[in-house]
Amino acid sequence: MSTTDVRPLAETWSAPPTLQEHLEEGRAARDAVPREELAILPGGERDPMAILDRQDSTRVPELVPIRTQRMAESAFAFYRGTAALMAADLARSPSSGLDVGSCGDAHVSNFGLFASPQRTLVFDLNDFDESAWAPWEWDVKRLVTSIVIAGQSTSRDDKVVRDAALGAVRTYARALGNGAKRSPLKRYYDHFDAAAGSDSLDPESAEALHKAVKDAEKRTAARAVKKLTTRDESGRLTFIELPPTMTHVDPRIELRINEYVEVYQQSANIDIRVLLQKYHVTDIARRVVGVGSVGTRCYLISLADGDDNALILQAKEAGQSVLIEYGGVEQPDGVGRFIEANGEGGRVVAMQRILQAVSDPFLGHLTGSPPDGAPERSFYVRQFHDKKGGFDVDTLEDAAFGWYADACATTLARAHGQSPNAAVVAGYIGGGRVAGEAILEWSYAYADLSRADWQLFRKHRSVDAA
Repeated sequence: MSTTDVRPLAETWSAPPTLQEHLEEGRAARDAVPREELAILPGGERDPMAILDRQDSTRVPELVPIRTQRMAESAFAFYRGTAALMAADLARSPSSGLDVGSCGDAHVSNFGLFASPQRTLVFDLNDFDESAWAPWEWDVKRLVTSIVIAGQSTSRDDKVVRDAALGAVRTYARALGNGAKRSPLKRYYDHFDAAAGSDSLDPESAEALHKAVKDAEKRTAARAVKKLTTRDESGRLTFIELPPTMTHVDPRIELRINEYVEVYQQSANIDIRVLLQKYHVTDIARRVVGVGSVGTRCYLISLADGDDNALILQAKEAGQSVLIEYGGVEQPDGVGRFIEANGEGGRVVAMQRILQAVSDPFLGHLTGSPPDGAPERSFYVRQFHDKKGGFDVDTLEDAAFGWYADACATTLARAHGQSPNAAVVAGYIGGGRVAGEAILEWSYAYADLSRADWQLFRKHRSVDAA
């Protein structure tokens, strides 16, 4: 027999599981963990303030009071800043054991609008600091509980809140199931244009979408440069200080900023590396952002060419995902090695590219040693304010509130649908009726628990009653 008659692939090949086999695997998983058990929120002792104090111990000390102030403002603001608490509580709850690539902080304010590389506006998840692999229902419970807390915080009728929350789970189940029927390649190319389907919306939802799109279109890089920078006597572009939320950095960091930017460039796509050769760093400042992120190190870096064309990049510190640190989720083979090689910033960038339909082309990461001799810190880098916008759930009319909950659920299903076992999850969930009722019950119970934690937090941090 000649070597050309040997067919190694034919000898080792076996047919991959079919969609039907994946669905059956998911249905069989109900025997191990019935969907009704997803409603169980165990009692017992817990120390939520110890978790928050532990997180603050690694943050910039002078910024911690700002984080406290922002989280104390409302039950929903507190919830936004407590992904670590929820991960710890999810770890105590019954789990399906079916892991997907997860956002880790999929509350309603972490979805929004931003510009695609083609300059169209898309709607998608927009925060991946806590992203990792975790049970699918952890993201769904995070989303649904945020719908409940946001709805209750604005004194909506409970039927409106309950319908939006339950509808979100059923929408997620339907979208995940429909996606599983399509080819992986078609699912990969799915994305949600901001204006698509607006003609079919009710007037309240259409108005909310129109306003969000209009606001996002205004938030351009050029506008950010105009608002945040000025020119010094030499013509150099510099940031305008506004302590404590915008301040210049330690001169020792300035001395090394070009070194840090060069490390970032090596992680960016080759076209971005070439593009950035046309720009030179002009300034760097520390900026306070968000609610849960306050106190972590976040820097804005201004760059300009010789004709005063400017660009602002944001470098944001990346710590260990709360899904891993507090949720204790074991990661797939290779993930640990990837994080070890690329840092937590590399994890954020990788998960963002997996979960988002289209991503900022400037995404990259770096790990560097601080000039003060502290341990290495990891960062992810992205373009700052590239038509980024969102929806204020407090101001949405009831019909728009329900529509927005469904939009977030559909988007989350698209993100989870990129995972290899998405069809198994679809088989486990089914139509979403049983899982929906269970997750709704869990989310209402967790909303009560989170509200009690908020009141405890205000006392723990000695925040005056409003």
